[in-house]
Amino acid sequence: MLETKTLNQITLHDEPSFRHVGLYGRLKEAMASRNMRFHVLENARSLGGGGAARLLNLAFWDPSAHAEVLDEPDLEADQLMHNAWHVLAREACGEDHRSADALLLGEAVASAFDVYLIGRTLGHAPDSSFLESQIAAMSYSSEAAGCSEEQFSELLERMSREPEKAFEELRQLLFDVSSELVAAPDLDSAASVLASHRGHPMFALLHHYELPTWVLYARSYATTCDRVEKIRALDRAMRDADDAIAWLEENWLD
Repeated sequence: MLETKTLNQITLHDEPSFRHVGLYGRLKEAMASRNMRFHVLENARSLGGGGAARLLNLAFWDPSAHAEVLDEPDLEADQLMHNAWHVLAREACGEDHRSADALLLGEAVASAFDVYLIGRTLGHAPDSSFLESQIAAMSYSSEAAGCSEEQFSELLERMSREPEKAFEELRQLLFDVSSELVAAPDLDSAASVLASHRGHPMFALLHHYELPTWVLYARSYATTCDRVEKIRALDRAMRDADDAIAWLEENWLD
């Protein structure tokens, strides 16, 4: 049902779009050096098509066991980087990697990296399939959040002008909201969490991400949903850094 493959047996797509992003090569090497494995469905169609891999990834994914479940032995370059940040986050969190704080910190870093990549890629690779898919999806989410086309264009401009800052702003929002939702005792408290962050500059992108899955996964699988000081210290270090991307490169990659 699942065939195991290494990175060199996977076809990577859209790599030229990130030729100018030095971190791409480093993250790819991080995955290769750790001999991370991918699980490929032998016959995804027999399991209902493309939704099968998505279900398995969202509900049963574990970076200690494999990088990702795939329908075919094909992977977009941006998703490889997403996987790499999860692996690096697990290593950085050590024995606390199964706590809710650690799971959500890894998700926040890996997911917020999208806006860094958008900022770095705009103007460099206009034909990138990554830009085409991500900007369309983010535009839809921001419109649903009441963001006008002009406001969304301004948001993209901010990503392009200050990609590192955009990354850290979104990372903080994703971590804060998801960890507060995990701790919320009831519906009213959860609604209050969302309301308390609606003035955040990245709030329009919040529901672009799989927050319901993050929260449910953490509540179901985390070893603890209590605050873990080691993980909170990692979060504070990124907040305090002049450049959170550089901090991650120095502390998680070097």
